[in-house]
Amino acid sequence: MNLPGTALDLGRSAYAEHRWSDALAHFSEAEREGGIPPQDLERLATVAILLGHSTEGIDTLTRAHEEFLLMGDIPSAARCAGWLVMHFMNQGEKARSSGWLSRGQRLLGELEETCPEEGFLLIPVALGTMYGGDPHAAAGLFGQALGYGKRFNDKDISALAQLGQGTSRIILGFRDEGLALLDEAMVAVTAGEVSPIPSGIIYCAVIGSCRMAFDVQRAQEWTAALDHWCGGRPDMVMFSGQCQSHRAELYILHGAWEEALAATRIAQDRAGRGDGWAAFGAYYHQGEVERLRGDFAAAEESYRRARQGGYEPQPGLALLRLAQGKISQAQSLIGQAVEMADPTSRRTLLPSVVEIELAAGQVPAARAAADELAASENPKPLEQAIAAQAEGAVLLEEGDPAAALRNIRRAWSLWRELEAPFEAARCRVLVGRAFAALGDPDTALMEYEAAKTDFLDLGAAPAAMYVDSLTGNDRVGKSGPLTAREVEVLRLVAAGKANRMVAAELYLSEKTVARHVSNIFMKLGVQSRVAATKYAYDHGLFH
Repeated sequence: MNLPGTALDLGRSAYAEHRWSDALAHFSEAEREGGIPPQDLERLATVAILLGHSTEGIDTLTRAHEEFLLMGDIPSAARCAGWLVMHFMNQGEKARSSGWLSRGQRLLGELEETCPEEGFLLIPVALGTMYGGDPHAAAGLFGQALGYGKRFNDKDISALAQLGQGTSRIILGFRDEGLALLDEAMVAVTAGEVSPIPSGIIYCAVIGSCRMAFDVQRAQEWTAALDHWCGGRPDMVMFSGQCQSHRAELYILHGAWEEALAATRIAQDRAGRGDGWAAFGAYYHQGEVERLRGDFAAAEESYRRARQGGYEPQPGLALLRLAQGKISQAQSLIGQAVEMADPTSRRTLLPSVVEIELAAGQVPAARAAADELAASENPKPLEQAIAAQAEGAVLLEEGDPAAALRNIRRAWSLWRELEAPFEAARCRVLVGRAFAALGDPDTALMEYEAAKTDFLDLGAAPAAMYVDSLTGNDRVGKSGPLTAREVEVLRLVAAGKANRMVAAELYLSEKTVARHVSNIFMKLGVQSRVAATKYAYDHGLFH
C-alpha cells in the first residue's frame, strides 16, 4: 500500500486534477523507483500522449498491455490493444493497426463472458468501414458499439459510438439526425463524463462534422467549448493545436485575418510539438489568408506544407491557380478534388467549382454545380448563402440580371447575418455587375466602391484589384512622399506580411523595417496598416 505523498500517489492526484506535466513527472519518478501497476502505466501513456510525446506514450501503452496480460486481466489488455489500434490508424500505419486489432479480437474471443471492450474494438472497425466508403455499414457497427456502452455504462464507448453514428448519418445525408447524435456525445464530454483522450477526439471530430454540415453556429459553440477545455489544461499539446486551427477558420470567415494568422502560428507550434493532426489546418488556413491578401508565393508554400499533413489543400490551391490566371490548372485541380470526395465533402467544394468554371466560360458546368448546391434539404444559413450567391453568379452569366439580383441580395443579407464581411463584399460586386447589366451604371459604381472599401479594410488585394478592373480605374503608380525602399516595405505590409517576414524578404533587420513602417505612417498621415494598404491601392503601388 502506498504511503501518502509517494510519487505514485502524487502522480494519481495530478492525473485526477488534469495537471499533466506534474503527472508525467511523478509517474516517471515512481516507475524509476521500482515500477508502477499497469493501470498507472495506462495513465502514464495517456499523459505522455496528451503532452505530445506520442512515441513514448505508445511504448508505455504497449507495456501496460503486456502487464495486464501477465496479471490475467484480458479485458484491460484488450482495451490497451484497442487504443493502440486507434493511435496507429491515426498515424496511417495500417499493418500495425491491423495487427493490434487482430490481437485484441483474439484475446476477447477467448473469454467466456461478454465485456465492454468488445464494443470498444468495434469502433476502429467501424471507422475503417466508414472511411472506406460504406457509411451505412459503419452506422450499424457504431450502433452495436453503443449497445455495449449503454449495457456496461461505459461513457467513453457510448460517446465515441455516438460520434461515429452521427458522422455516418451526416455522410449518408441525414444531417439533422446526425447533428443531434453529435450534440448528445458532446453533452457527455462537457459534463466531464468522458476521459481525456476520447474527449479531445470528440471535440475535434464534432467541429469537423459541423463544418461538413455547414452549421456555423454549432461549429462556433463547440469551438468555444474546446477552447475552454484546452484553456483549463494549459500544458496539454494534443488537441490544442487543432483547437487553434478551428479558431483560425472561424476568424477567416468573420474577417479577423490577423487573428487567424496568430491562431495558425500557435497551431503550427503545437503541431511541431506533438499535435500532428493540427498540421494540415494550421498551414491550410494560413495559406487561405495569404491567398486572399495576394501574397501568392507565401500561399503556395503554406499549401505545400498543408499537403504534408496528409490531405490535398483544396479548394484553396485551385483558387490560387485561378487568382494566378492559370484557369485550366484550376479546373483540373478542383475537378480531381470533387471526383475523389465523398458526398458530404463534395458539397464544400462546389462553390469553388462554380467560381472556377464561370471564370473559364463553362457556364453549363457552373450551372450543374449551382443546382447541386441548391438541392439541399433544410439548408443551414451558411448553405443558403452559398447557394444563393452561386445561383446569382450563374444567372448573371446566363443573361438574367434581374433574377440574379434577387438571389445575390438574399445571399448578401445572409452573409451579413453570418458576419462574413469578405463574402458579403463579393456579393456587392455581383450586385454591381447586375445593375450594370440592367443599365444602371451609377448604382453599379456605388456598389463597386462599397465593395472595394470593404476589401481594402480586410487587406484583400486581388479582390480590390478586380473591382478596379470593373470600374476601368486606370491607376498609375505614384509613390508620393515615399522613398523607393519605403514603397517596397509598404507593398509587403499591404500584402499582410509581419515585420519579421518583411525583414526576411528584403534582407533587412526587424528594427530597420519597424523604422521604415513608422516613417511610412508619419509621411502618409495614417495610423494603421489598413490605412497604409488603402494608400497603396489608391496610388497604384501594387504590382
